[in-house]
Amino acid sequence: MDVEANKAKQIINDNNNDCAKVNSNSTIDDSIPHSSLSVDTALPFPLMSPRIIELCKDLFRKWAKLDDSCFSVETVSGGITNLLLKVSVKEESGDNVAVTVRLYGPNTEYVIDRERELQAIKYLSAAGFGAKLLGVFGNGMVQSFINACTLTPLDMRKPKLAAEIAKQLCRFHQVEIPGPKEPQLWVDMFKFFEKASALRFEDPDKQRIYETISFKEVHKEATQLKELTELFSGPVVFAHNDLLSGNLMLNDEQDKLYIIDFEYGSYNYRGFDIGNHFNEYAGYECDYSLYPSKEEQYHFLRHYLQPEKPYEVSEKDLEDLYVEANTFRQGYLRLILIILVISSGGTTNTRSRRRSASPLHSLTYRDLEQYKIEGSLERVIGSNH
Repeated sequence: MDVEANKAKQIINDNNNDCAKVNSNSTIDDSIPHSSLSVDTALPFPLMSPRIIELCKDLFRKWAKLDDSCFSVETVSGGITNLLLKVSVKEESGDNVAVTVRLYGPNTEYVIDRERELQAIKYLSAAGFGAKLLGVFGNGMVQSFINACTLTPLDMRKPKLAAEIAKQLCRFHQVEIPGPKEPQLWVDMFKFFEKASALRFEDPDKQRIYETISFKEVHKEATQLKELTELFSGPVVFAHNDLLSGNLMLNDEQDKLYIIDFEYGSYNYRGFDIGNHFNEYAGYECDYSLYPSKEEQYHFLRHYLQPEKPYEVSEKDLEDLYVEANTFRQGYLRLILIILVISSGGTTNTRSRRRSASPLHSLTYRDLEQYKIEGSLERVIGSNH
């Protein structure tokens, strides 16, 4: 067990010994403490910091009587739909410990199933993935702090790291999470489609553009894509669904790679999870000259299919998975692009720099990433819910 895991276990044990409040929600371990407090993510950091300290004292009784000066709060990079904070604590014993406080983004509950996420964390953590869950509160969670750095898109293509990511993803896909095992891809797809097709715009220019969209054609494309995926024999697995560089962390000293953040996790097609990861090689700038070559993909797929004997994988198995992953890459992202960009134009209270909806023929994957970075999907779904 590594240092972070030991510290996390100690925090939980100490809390249980102090008879802390526990969450009555059956989706997580009864030993995990729960607080009804919430933290306003719109607060400026100087006003948010004392609230975070109050939250930690409420969750972890061993810290309840510590002076606020024993706490240090700082922001952590890497979050897109969440605000991540590192809280360092000097305990009465003189020991220094750190935890990560994750604040959910506004309206993310409309696109992220938090119950499903907590359920997944319980089993994925037991299998050695991600940070340990230490506490749950009104609009977020507290987890163990992982002393590691997030990867960059260029890091992901390095042969040694690509092989390790593939090995871990193979193991990730073997974790069994209780519950329905139907792929969520089409459930989510048609849910977003329904919302996007029923929008109304206050801006007349946006409304005119919106009315040029043939939702009949979009629905036809979605149905065709669904039928296409049913031709594959690839398995349905518990998928990460968001395996970008920011959700991969590396501790150089321990030579340990971490897969983190499971909020989009669900049962899904194996090929989708792999294809989505390959898309992330392009980075936030969406430089598709960086999309992995067939040789690079084969390197990844070999280590995914047979982690211990990658060069014994047959050419047929490689080619089959290569086709499977790239079909999902080209099909699903094209459709979700349409839905996201259309939806992003329909929200009010958006950032001033957001572009209006675009005609279908002019949409690019770059548009999708721009909206993804800005976190517009969560606000859109929330404002139109």
